Amino acid sequence: MAGDDLSSPLLASERLLDSSPEVEVILDIDADSTDRCDKPSIQRCSDHHGNHQGAQALLEPPDDQNPFHFIGAGIFSVPPQTTIDPFRNHTPDIQGLYEWLKILVCIPLAIARLVLFVLSLAVGYVATRFALQGWKDKQNPMPKWRCRFMWITRLCSRSILFSFGYHWIKRIGKPAPREIAPIVVSNHVTYIEPIFFFYELFPTIVASESHDAIPFVGTIIRAMQVIYVNRFSAPSRKHAINEIKRKASCDNFPRVLLFPEGTTTNGRVLISFQLGAFIPGFPIQPVVVRYPHVHFDQSWGHISLAKLMFRMFTQFHNFMEVEYLPIVTPLEGQKESPVHFAERTSYAIASALNAVQTSHSYGDLMLLAQASKSKQEKASSYMVEMARVENLFNISTLEAMEFLEKFLAMNPDPSGRAKIDDFLRVMKLKASPLSEKIFRFIDVEKCGSVTFRQFFFGSAYILKQPFFWQACELAFTECDSGGYGYILKQQLGDLLTEAMPNICEEEVSQLLQLFDLDGDGRISRNDFMACLRSNPLLIALFSHILVRKDLIADGGRLEEVV
Repeated sequence: MAGDDLSSPLLASERLLDSSPEVEVILDIDADSTDRCDKPSIQRCSDHHGNHQGAQALLEPPDDQNPFHFIGAGIFSVPPQTTIDPFRNHTPDIQGLYEWLKILVCIPLAIARLVLFVLSLAVGYVATRFALQGWKDKQNPMPKWRCRFMWITRLCSRSILFSFGYHWIKRIGKPAPREIAPIVVSNHVTYIEPIFFFYELFPTIVASESHDAIPFVGTIIRAMQVIYVNRFSAPSRKHAINEIKRKASCDNFPRVLLFPEGTTTNGRVLISFQLGAFIPGFPIQPVVVRYPHVHFDQSWGHISLAKLMFRMFTQFHNFMEVEYLPIVTPLEGQKESPVHFAERTSYAIASALNAVQTSHSYGDLMLLAQASKSKQEKASSYMVEMARVENLFNISTLEAMEFLEKFLAMNPDPSGRAKIDDFLRVMKLKASPLSEKIFRFIDVEKCGSVTFRQFFFGSAYILKQPFFWQACELAFTECDSGGYGYILKQQLGDLLTEAMPNICEEEVSQLLQLFDLDGDGRISRNDFMACLRSNPLLIALFSHILVRKDLIADGGRLEEVV
């Protein structure tokens, strides 16, 4: 692979087995100080086992300046922004005289390749329709004669690769027998890998449900007895895992192919693995796909599909390497967790690629796409490494998207920072000392504006506090003074007047609308809890109620109920 490749692995395998306490030291190299405040910030180094109570006590602000002290929250630090963008295509535009001349020369060739592509796709589609004709029992392996007929489509797929400029493909190693390694996993760079593996292995593929609607392609992948999955549906994921187990355990089915990253990257980074391939506990053969290049990055990153196809058609030749790695088997003599199994497999692929491993996931790509759609100049700064966020804060991708939607409604400036007035407007808060304290809490750089990462991690930090949900329950109970199971506008207004004096009826109505998720004019317990999960910073509005009712103990913090 072209670029700043290193000659030795970046990761040590011993780290996967090392569980000893380790002190984390973060070195933040600020390459671009223009989008940060010029004021110094304190970051806390912490023991991985949480032994930092002394340091936290020293750094906690005075109680009267911390609106969340009552639930045990001290100050928080925002994880440093990584400079790595795993989804960036490094040649999104045509640059240089050589590239322009090459494209002009290759225009007639591109037309011929386009004709070959269309003909190959059409013939493959017709052959697949014939192979599937009359086949009803799709829960069992495809009959042999139908599989043999699918060879026509497989040869057409090789012709499609040829039309894209992959005239020859370098292979290193060989696929392991299906009986030994029934599951194959690979890194995912572009749309070329599924076409290659369809030709090479004719596997059962695990794919998103949305792929079924793609013209022509949907029919072809159905012939692979595809396992569809909706990544945002727990029942769908559970069903997919059961299907992987069922088909991997039967030698009459083809291999099961998964791209555990769940999306395409630029090939220079390996993002976090989903666990679907590792939960069944079968031996796995990792495969590494590389695309060496000089002038044209073939990764499907920040580039449209049409533009990527055009660039492929107008190259003399596109290079591709496929390396079959040694089989990774579950550890014998002990019950290995799917997480550790995935880590070992990920390390094997990253070592072969000599690539950096990060905690990004498909969720980061969604955040990036939404920020780009909103015309943010530094869209990559909105990624938060969602795999780590989900693990630490139990916040899903869809919830992170909701936080991003709120932040974008604050009209951040070109550097990606939102000011206090816009923050208060979106959060439906009246300008008051309490509102300013809430804003200053997440404004860790103390410069009067916040980034998405500060808003997001500040909200996640409050949401993770052990007494947060207890405080929500107690706050609703105290607000519902009549015991009717809901809060009316008058009750809400009376309570908010104590937190934010001089609040007007319109401002109360705005907060009622925010909490009243079902729109019935009152706040039920479910409305109240769901709103605070989406807007955890608003729990500070009810701190005075808990203090007044003597529900605060242990030096001003809630006591945990066991």
